[in-house]
Amino acid sequence: MAQLVDYSVRDGVAVITVNNPPVNALSVGVPQGIVDGVRRAGADSSVKAVVLVGGGRGFIAGADISEFFNPPQGRTVTIFDTMDALEGASKPVVAGIHGAALGGGLEVALSCHYRCGAAGSLYGLPEVKLGLLPGGGGTQRLPRLIGPERALPLMVSGDFVPAAEALSLGIVDRLIEDGDIVDGAVAFAAELAESGAALRRIRDMPTPRPSSPAFFDDFEKSIARRQRGFLAPFNIVECVKAAVELPFDEGMARERALFDECHKSDKARAQIHLFFAERTAGKIPDVPRGTPAKKVDSAAVLGAGTMGGGIAMNFLNAGIPVTLVERDRESLERGLGIIRANYEATAAKGRITAEDVAARMDLIRATTDYDAIADADIVVEAVFEEMDLKKEVFRRIDGIAKEGAILATNTSTLDVNEIASVTRRPEAVIGTHFFSPANVMRLLENVRGEKSAPETIATAMAVGKRIGKVPVLVGVCDGFVGNRMLAHYGRQAHDMIMEGALPQDVDGALYAFGLAMGPFAMGDLAGLDVGWRIRKRRMAELGLNRSDDPVADALCEMGRYGQKTGAGWYRYEAGSRAPVPDPEVEAMIVAESERRGVARREIGAEEIVERCMYQLVNEGAKILEEGIALRASDIDVIYANGYGFPRYRGGPMFHADLVGLRNVYDSVSRYYDMLGEAWRPAPLLRKLAEAGETFNDRNPGR
Repeated sequence: MAQLVDYSVRDGVAVITVNNPPVNALSVGVPQGIVDGVRRAGADSSVKAVVLVGGGRGFIAGADISEFFNPPQGRTVTIFDTMDALEGASKPVVAGIHGAALGGGLEVALSCHYRCGAAGSLYGLPEVKLGLLPGGGGTQRLPRLIGPERALPLMVSGDFVPAAEALSLGIVDRLIEDGDIVDGAVAFAAELAESGAALRRIRDMPTPRPSSPAFFDDFEKSIARRQRGFLAPFNIVECVKAAVELPFDEGMARERALFDECHKSDKARAQIHLFFAERTAGKIPDVPRGTPAKKVDSAAVLGAGTMGGGIAMNFLNAGIPVTLVERDRESLERGLGIIRANYEATAAKGRITAEDVAARMDLIRATTDYDAIADADIVVEAVFEEMDLKKEVFRRIDGIAKEGAILATNTSTLDVNEIASVTRRPEAVIGTHFFSPANVMRLLENVRGEKSAPETIATAMAVGKRIGKVPVLVGVCDGFVGNRMLAHYGRQAHDMIMEGALPQDVDGALYAFGLAMGPFAMGDLAGLDVGWRIRKRRMAELGLNRSDDPVADALCEMGRYGQKTGAGWYRYEAGSRAPVPDPEVEAMIVAESERRGVARREIGAEEIVERCMYQLVNEGAKILEEGIALRASDIDVIYANGYGFPRYRGGPMFHADLVGLRNVYDSVSRYYDMLGEAWRPAPLLRKLAEAGETFNDRNPGR
């Protein structure tokens, strides 16, 4: 107890302090220490009240996630015992909260009679982001305290609530604006004891009825699309229904049953896998922690188009001034207008204020003068995906940018080493592959060149986190990790429409699997002309006059670039993003099948999903063998954050682990026999399948 939970008495108030750094998780020993402290205070006649606080940086962050699937043996005191002790105490118990009270930490606070919070403290029940629900009474106590109409959205979103909002909601009873949280909590507890305040047990409160009898049905409808495929959000709805309809103990039993359903699901395993994978991605064996990162106080972005403008917004959002450079004033003004319109749209939704819009726009220095980048700490090139153009731009950057600046190229496929070769400082060059729309998508593929210095890599990773991205380090190859794998996935999609499927068949099967959209709808969203330029480049390099995607090429030649032109693989009605199948495209596909002499056949959803997913997995295995990705979980992070892969499936490599690598390997081998060389099994896949291992058993740094 002395190591994890301390006990002291101040002015007649017992102070129980959890000291379990770094976040005061409710791991083994902490519940026992709290229970012992409450009992000790109850037995001491000189103690008139109790305060529960966290030592160090915060209150109690929640349960120890590492114990979820590997519970400690011989544990006798649980979090539920802790809550019973706090709630059942014979003297007023006050939770004094600074830092964060999250998950099980907030549930512990809700089992105290009163709560006070420091200015700047945060509150939340984010278990849903791990595929779980608040399983320590949160779904039963929070609706009783603040009402189901306010509690349910907080639990389903997993969002954090700042101190002032927590006070207005009634989560906390008092804010400690100045001074130490312990002093404030002790004073509050003494005041309650002296006034004879009731021991307010939330479990004994009636749950307010929703204002509408249809509240729960309407709420489920409102989240149906956004939470499609997930389990936990809908189980939370059922728990809150129980809080309204059942006595507390019966509601708790319902919560426990629904928590267990989530806990035992592959969906929770997948989401917890990604939780750890995103944190592991920053571990780079040859760039150890402590590698100095350069200070970045200013940025320059070359190109004010869709990507350049979105990249600039990331820096502006983080308060980093940006010099935005374009080749002509018209393009520059158009880019600035799009940035402003994006911010104003966000302000109209209430996510930022008009003052925020003005402040961010004031951080932009817009110019057509390349020399303006001379003082930037990081220069990000965001011009068209053409090697000659990028090399020309980097020659120019090299002659202007200051010594020590990071020179970054936003390329999705091109050789970063070749780009770096035209500079006198290849050690300062790195790829920063942002994903479209760059101001929204969380993924940042940082591409290390052969000569990228450790401090360059460390800086790119640190900047990525600072601007709100999930940065993953990858190596140089055509398409890096995400797009290299996507090319094989897309190849299968195109092969299947030649064999008998239609774009809507492929997209529909993959949407049902859980992807945000299928490859044809995604192509229309991104712009078919992007892939067309890449294919033309590759054709020129190989001396070919016809690509292997003639239908896609024909669509582009017709000016059908996707949503932005109103037509691509699908048609789009004015003002709508909903894809409409087009008989003209179907006729083009059938004609190409006939030209190839292919007898079209019916292709079912199961085959569509297998062929697309297992191509991702097989190519991912090759990428791991080549060292392009450091670990399988990095690939999963890339696909979950950059390609719309459903988080409840954990990424393609984790999905393969769940299916079983023996099963995946057998299917890949079967398709190899049926379809040829494109399906040759990766040696690593075969090796792991035969050994009965998984991709994620082999992650270094895990």
